[in-house]
Amino acid sequence: MTSFNGFFYILMFLAVLGVSGQEYLPGTAKPPLRDSAAAAPDLGSQAAALLDASTGVLLYAKNAEEEIPPASLTKLMTMHIALNEVYAGKASLDEIVPLPREAWASSQPPRSSRMSLAQGQRVSLQDLFLGMAIPSGNDAAVAVALRFAPTVEEFAALMNQEARRFGLSKTRFVEPSGLSEDNMTTAIEFARFCAAYLSLHPETLKAYHSVRSFAFPRPENVPEAFQSNPGTVIRRNNNLLLDELEGVDGLKTGYIDESGYNIALTAEREGTRFVAVILGAPAVWGGERIRDDDGKKLLTWAFEYFKTLRPAIGPVEPVRIWKGKNNQAELIPAYTPVLTVQKERGISVSMERRIIGPVIAPLPKGTALGTMILYDNYGELTRIPLITASEQEQGGFFKRIADSLRLFFSRLFGNG
Repeated sequence: MTSFNGFFYILMFLAVLGVSGQEYLPGTAKPPLRDSAAAAPDLGSQAAALLDASTGVLLYAKNAEEEIPPASLTKLMTMHIALNEVYAGKASLDEIVPLPREAWASSQPPRSSRMSLAQGQRVSLQDLFLGMAIPSGNDAAVAVALRFAPTVEEFAALMNQEARRFGLSKTRFVEPSGLSEDNMTTAIEFARFCAAYLSLHPETLKAYHSVRSFAFPRPENVPEAFQSNPGTVIRRNNNLLLDELEGVDGLKTGYIDESGYNIALTAEREGTRFVAVILGAPAVWGGERIRDDDGKKLLTWAFEYFKTLRPAIGPVEPVRIWKGKNNQAELIPAYTPVLTVQKERGISVSMERRIIGPVIAPLPKGTALGTMILYDNYGELTRIPLITASEQEQGGFFKRIADSLRLFFSRLFGNG
């Protein structure tokens, strides 16, 4: 197993940002940059990774490649697969899901977390999602798996197929709840999966992962004879950081003896969202507080030192086109820039357009003709290709001849 030191990743990231050894724009002030690496927290958990959810930039890592059972974090992959089926129109959140014997709470191993599914209940897929997200019901995970595959093993194959699709080479599953120590992941791989999960299923934060409590079974879930006294139990969300740290709105906690206490965390403040995965807090009394304290330290540090920057790019000056129907072509950025930067950076952003010339028609739409370079007081932030906003057709014969002469003399006298 490979162990990565958190400071190594941080220093690499700062080097990418150009924090050290950079040139500064003439006539601009240089505010001080704080040393984020020196302030990085020392965690008690075995492994951790933190990244910017919008850019995927890794900001912190501790033993991030070490393979550890994810425990109930596994249920996020189970939810992901089921949600994809809903989006595809192959399932509905309101549908009543069959509850085979394997999905009953009584069929789960001792010490399992349960939603309390039982024979004869009427339970919607929406309820099963809440049952996985809040009380972390292993019975709910089995019920969902058997809704979308003939067996738990075949559903696990779908989970592994999705893990490969996301490029998670060390992540593997044998069942959908996280109870088995044979499920495996790493902090960095699961953090990347969580970022993808949030991008694909942003509604799940409000609908499931930030919900504080879940009542089950309710009268509508049980046979008519029991509706006057359904035995409803209110279960609280195990993610205590929802109420202890600003911006936290997900995702999932987990525990088995073989891994210790795990958590997948996300928080958003002022347009910046971080994802943190902490694995292997000690499997002892108080281990969950060690895990939660590590989550607090990591997110507090991240929000203190980093942010997501989305610099606005105004209209780009058009470029001169030679030998075309038009004399100018509109340029647009190839993509909208989204950057992870230190907190002090990007307060004031300036731009420089650089064109590869001369530009001669014909040109298809989307042709790269130059670069927009973005700067702040510390130097260069990023470079964005500039592309043609529309196709540039070739001009007529006389237009091409005239432009050829203009271009020749322009080059001759050093103006081209």
